[in-house]
Amino acid sequence: MSLVPPPALIIRGSEVTALMDHAAYLTAVEAGFRSYANGDACVPMPMHIPAQDGGFHAKGALVVLDRPYVAVKVNGNFPENPHRTGLPTIQGAVLLFDAAAGSLLAVIDSIEITLRRTAAASALAARYLARADADSIAICGCGDQGRSQLAALAEVVTLKRAFAWDISMDKARDFAREMRGALGLEVTAVPHVYDATRRSDIIVTATSAQRPFLTKDCVSAGTFVAAVGADSPNKSELAAELLAASKVVVDVLAQCAVMGDLHHALDAGLLSATDVHAELGDLVVGRKPGRTNPREITVFDSTGVAVQDAASAAWVYQRAVARNIGMPISLGAA
Repeated sequence: MSLVPPPALIIRGSEVTALMDHAAYLTAVEAGFRSYANGDACVPMPMHIPAQDGGFHAKGALVVLDRPYVAVKVNGNFPENPHRTGLPTIQGAVLLFDAAAGSLLAVIDSIEITLRRTAAASALAARYLARADADSIAICGCGDQGRSQLAALAEVVTLKRAFAWDISMDKARDFAREMRGALGLEVTAVPHVYDATRRSDIIVTATSAQRPFLTKDCVSAGTFVAAVGADSPNKSELAAELLAASKVVVDVLAQCAVMGDLHHALDAGLLSATDVHAELGDLVVGRKPGRTNPREITVFDSTGVAVQDAASAAWVYQRAVARNIGMPISLGAA
């Protein structure tokens, strides 16, 4: 006799926001990278599906936390949506499964998870790769991800000032005004990337650039760089020469080698895979050290891996169940 699986939950974006804060994402993402480093996770390569005015990407992973979970995230990316249809550029969902029994646990709006888990990975990397006395930050790319990055890093670093740069000066000014109010932090919009980065101990690149704009002369000794924008093979933010002169840590080496800033440095012949210092999980479990020299430039090449989505979705689901949040649905036979 077959049993009907228990109802799954539909968890909306506003509910995700209510359930999770930056500290929760940081804890979840750290657990995901620990599971991966310990060999308890399976992370296949992402899949891309092109469409006429955009495209879709699918990322999936198995991760072992309190129990084994599988999550598959599908996001649509349609850059002209805000101007053409009024819809968001990125829309999607995470399907969370019980990996022991195969049953669907939840369908979760993916946008908040994507924003926050990406920023949490940068904050986690900063624990190991930023200088202990770091107090200034440059945000390059003043969109939603830039906002999330600044808020997450402000949770783990004692920041005194921030600089905002974007190809649109208006966006940089709006960002500075908004984040100044949200965080009570001195945030200054600047017209040139060099003006932001040379005065900062931490640099975040969160753009959709397809040509590198952050070069060696933009970065001072002792800086930590979180490169989060190059999440597909055609994107590039960091010059290959900068990576070659830095201690490079990646989220997952196999993925960064084909779609991160590392990918371009490898193609240029300025780095080999063996030159990469570590994966982030290696730092989390203590297999490799983080920063060892106050003057070294450290780079975290973040392409966004599915263990982050899976661990974050599991945290969202656990909290939703505990607080009786979400709409139950049943896909099995009546």
